Amino acid sequence: MSQATGTHDAQYNLISVLYHALQGGDTISQYMSDAQGDPELSEFLQQAQGQYKQIADQAKKLLAQQLG
Repeated sequence: MSQATGTHDAQYNLISVLYHALQGGDTISQYMSDAQGDPELSEFLQQAQGQYKQIADQAKKLLAQQLG
């Protein structure tokens, strides 16, 4: 990817992971309204959204380190 964009592969990969984690968390927000009345599904979706947030936070931290 670096030859085509001028961006180091590691940076591109982190940006991609960050984007997809944020997108996943946003998508789950949409599913939460469908899960009302199903405590088990609601809990699962909340856990999944929390994991997406952790991944996004870690990707942001690593990207900041990469960009120095």
